[in-house]
Amino acid sequence: MTPDLAPAPRSPLTRAFAADSLHGVRRRRAALGYLFLLPSLGGIAVFVAIPIVASLVLSLFRWNMIRPPEFIGLDNYTRLIGDARLLTTFVNTAVFVVLAVALQLSLALFLALGLQRRMPNWLRTLLRASYVFPLLTSAASISIVLSYMFSESFGIVNYYLGLLGIEPIAWLNSSRWALVAVALAFVWHQLGFTFLILLGGVANLPQDVLDAADLDGARGWTRLRRVIVPLMSPSLLVASVIGFISAMQVFDQPFVMTQGGPGDSSRTVVMAIYDAAFRNLDLGYGAAISVVLFAVIMLLTAVQFRLSNRWVHYQ
Repeated sequence: MTPDLAPAPRSPLTRAFAADSLHGVRRRRAALGYLFLLPSLGGIAVFVAIPIVASLVLSLFRWNMIRPPEFIGLDNYTRLIGDARLLTTFVNTAVFVVLAVALQLSLALFLALGLQRRMPNWLRTLLRASYVFPLLTSAASISIVLSYMFSESFGIVNYYLGLLGIEPIAWLNSSRWALVAVALAFVWHQLGFTFLILLGGVANLPQDVLDAADLDGARGWTRLRRVIVPLMSPSLLVASVIGFISAMQVFDQPFVMTQGGPGDSSRTVVMAIYDAAFRNLDLGYGAAISVVLFAVIMLLTAVQFRLSNRWVHYQ
């Protein structure tokens, strides 16, 4: 006579993930999905969420890394409102963003459309690589090279302008032109990334719609404005949002090329954060500026997506 082999009792966790029940299989699949997401979520938490929370907390303190932090509430934000020099940096950054993003999108679209014209494959590959090449170098090294190119006395830019009969321009020493020179350096460095986004959009343009536009006689500017730009509006939205966020955080080019000068004519918000936190050792005030900058970027990015409902067309 053999003894009865009754099944061992299962724990609640084992029953929840049992492979012999439909709910258990679903929970197993969900757990596997969360497991795959865990590295990305961990990276976002360590490199994004925690620094944001830490900056927010630090902005409520006065701390110079020598004495212990002192809680001062919202005093840093009150001081920030009355800081006229900081207001100048926000105005400079706004002007810089408009210049850089508009120029970046226009040039990238022009180059992406130009590559669709008939040409040998080797030439297309060479041009595509040359447009992306600046993206592989550091912003600091490009800024150093362009500082020499924009030199008023021996720069190559003024040399060629002189051949056209234009007087030399004090690109880096004039409050009128310094921010323009910095914007050109930024566009030179970032153009490749925007170009790749728009090149993908151009490659996916529906040929039947383009052929129909040709049959209707759409040419030149009309074809670009009424057909190509609406079709590429999703790619333009992505490129404009990424370009805007990147331009709002510009630091390397003005720091290397002009040190924010002459005066404060090319000083940006991130340079103000750097000066407050690392030159003046006022970490709390620097954190308060960074929190405000973060809020401005979040707000304007949300506005961009909100307004995109009016001009972005998804097929």
